[in-house]
Amino acid sequence: MKVVTYIRVSTKGQGDSGLGLDAQRDYITRAADQYGWEIVGEFIDVVSGKLAIEDRPEGAKALTLCKQENAQLVVAKLDRLSRSVHHIARLMEQTEFKVATMPQAKTFELHLFAALAQQEREFIASRTREALASLQKRADDGDVVAIQKVQNRSDALAKGRAVADITVANDQRMKNVNAHHATIQPHLLACLYNKVNTLQSVADCLNTKGLRTPRGSEFTPTAVRRLMLAFNVSF
Repeated sequence: MKVVTYIRVSTKGQGDSGLGLDAQRDYITRAADQYGWEIVGEFIDVVSGKLAIEDRPEGAKALTLCKQENAQLVVAKLDRLSRSVHHIARLMEQTEFKVATMPQAKTFELHLFAALAQQEREFIASRTREALASLQKRADDGDVVAIQKVQNRSDALAKGRAVADITVANDQRMKNVNAHHATIQPHLLACLYNKVNTLQSVADCLNTKGLRTPRGSEFTPTAVRRLMLAFNVSF
């Protein structure tokens, strides 16, 4: 049986460390070896489980490959797909899937486990809200320890938002750079085609065309070197 593996972690830290990814991959690999599954693709998302799999960048690709290869989707644990009964039920209508930690589970059992996972998520959210409300009340009543905890949480949230903002800004900057490179590439290749064979002469060629770097500056030999490395071209 052909399978497409899907791995998901919720945070970039988990994705960068590889710990969550490796554990999931290990579960899937062992199940594949035991049941003779042929892995034809692997997709990894670093995204919240609140999104349906078809709305996740790599999840959508995994579903497409399943259809192309007539394969089943495989995850390490059910919550890597979703903790939402609705999402699981909708996925069942789109493709067949297996869970490596319970490979023999039938549709009814998967529905049941999904319902339990959703209930657990709701319980956790409820307990968290109650705990925060209690903490805030104690802080409002002048409890010094509670006040400090509220402040620590506020600081942590602010730091998290700042990191998220920086990440978004960096991602946008890279998109802008890549888009700019795409417009520069044909001009760079044209300069090289015309036997321009030094970094300075390439810079002069691009500047003569009125082209500029992503920051709006004229091209220098250093900027040209970076550009050529990005395009993997040489004289």
